Amino acid sequence: MNPQRSSCVAPNAATHSENTHRLSDFRGKILKLAFELRNRGYSEAYLSTLIRALNFIALRAEFENTGSVLEFVARGKWRDSYKANLCDFYNQYCKFYGISFLKPRYVKVNKIPRVPTEEKINLILGHASQKYVIVYKLAMECGLRPVELGSLTLDDIDLDKGVISIVSAKHGNPRMLKLKEETHALLTNYVKKRKFGINERIFPSGAVISNTYERLKASIAKKLNDPELKKIRLYDLRHFYATMLYYRTKDILLVKEKLGHKNINNTLIYTHLVNFNDKEEYYSATANTVDEAAKLIEQSFDYVCDLDGVKLFRKRKWQKSLSICEWQHRCMFITLLSQTTTND
Repeated sequence: MNPQRSSCVAPNAATHSENTHRLSDFRGKILKLAFELRNRGYSEAYLSTLIRALNFIALRAEFENTGSVLEFVARGKWRDSYKANLCDFYNQYCKFYGISFLKPRYVKVNKIPRVPTEEKINLILGHASQKYVIVYKLAMECGLRPVELGSLTLDDIDLDKGVISIVSAKHGNPRMLKLKEETHALLTNYVKKRKFGINERIFPSGAVISNTYERLKASIAKKLNDPELKKIRLYDLRHFYATMLYYRTKDILLVKEKLGHKNINNTLIYTHLVNFNDKEEYYSATANTVDEAAKLIEQSFDYVCDLDGVKLFRKRKWQKSLSICEWQHRCMFITLLSQTTTND
C-alpha cells in the first residue's frame, strides 16, 4: 500500500516539523500494535502495510482525534477502496487502545487487473540491474508476489532441478514452480556469486523490491516518454503470468494451483482478461534442430507438424514474439549485463 499524496495544501516548514514531532509521539504505540498483531499470526506483509498506513495518517491528522482522521480521509482525492483500507488499519489501532471509532461506509471495489504486454515488460527488464532482472522475471514467469520474492531463501530453491518452493502469502496454498531455462541460469549464477546461508533471504524485502521497481519504472517512462509504462505495477507481472498461463492451457484449476489461490473465485477473474477472437491469428516459426525447437517452446510456441524435414510451430498473436535471432541477442545482452554489472 503506497501512501498517496494528500489533496490538502502542502504544509509549510513549521507545520511539517510539528507533524514530524507528532508522529514521533505515536510511532512507539504503532509498533506496539504491530508486535501484538504479529503474535496473533498476522503476516509480515500485512504488518508492514499497517505501519506505513498509520504513519501516513499520523503525519497528516490529529492521530487520536477520530474526527480529525475522518475529515482527513474524507477530503483525500483517492478511490473509496484506498479510503476503506486506511480506515481498516486505523480501526485496528483504535480497538487496541480502546478508542471509540465508527468506521465510515467506504466500499471496496474489485478492479479488473491490468495485464501489461510482454513488450512493455521487456523494456523494464532491459533497464534493470542483474539482480532485479531475476526478480522481475520470477514475477513475470512464475507469478510470485512482491512479498514472496522478498521471502525467498536459498532453502526454497532446488538449483539442480530448476524448481522453487513457495509458501504463499495471504494464507494461500504452497506451490512448486519450474523455472525457465534462462531464468534458472541467471538465478544459479547469482546465487553462486554470493555466500548465502541456507535460510538467508536472497533478495531485499518485498517493500524494497516494490519501491525500487517504482523508481525504475518512473525513470524509464520519463526517458522513453512512454506514459503507459507508469501504469504497470510490479504486481501486474503476476497478472501477466496468470493470464498467459490460462491463455495457453485454458485450465483454470491449473492457474489456481500455480497462483496458490485457495478460493477459485480469485482465479476466475483471469478468464475475463483473455480475448479469444473467432478469427485467430498466429505467429509462425520453424525449427531445424532440437535446440531451436526447445527455444520456441520456451517462448510458448506450440508444435504443429513436420513438413519437408522442418518442424512448424505457431503462437497466437496476443503477445509479442521473439525470433530465434532476437532470443539469442537477448540472451547475449543479459549475459553481458551479468558480467559488467557490479552495482546491483
